Amino acid sequence: MRRMALYILLIAALPLAALAAVLPANSYKAQGITALDCDGPASVLIIAIPALLLYAGGMILLYCDKSRRFHRIAALCCLLLSLAIGWNIIAAVREAYGDASIEACA
Repeated sequence: MRRMALYILLIAALPLAALAAVLPANSYKAQGITALDCDGPASVLIIAIPALLLYAGGMILLYCDKSRRFHRIAALCCLLLSLAIGWNIIAAVREAYGDASIEACA
């Protein structure tokens, strides 16, 4: 019963994870404008950190239960989503703490 609740929670949070994985760290660069976005990284982190915690926790819980192959497949999907979200978090932090943004956004 607990695994079913975990699966329902992970499926319900899938739009949040998708948004966290594809949200650009600099919305100006995504539009083709070469400008600094001082608020962009914070808006990514607000969405991405809860999604990362949820899917990383789900991955750990599902991987620990090795009784069924489906749990391992779901844990692999959670791992892939966590890696995509983590990659976007790293890009947002690099954008926030780059040389040009430290001078301009201070």
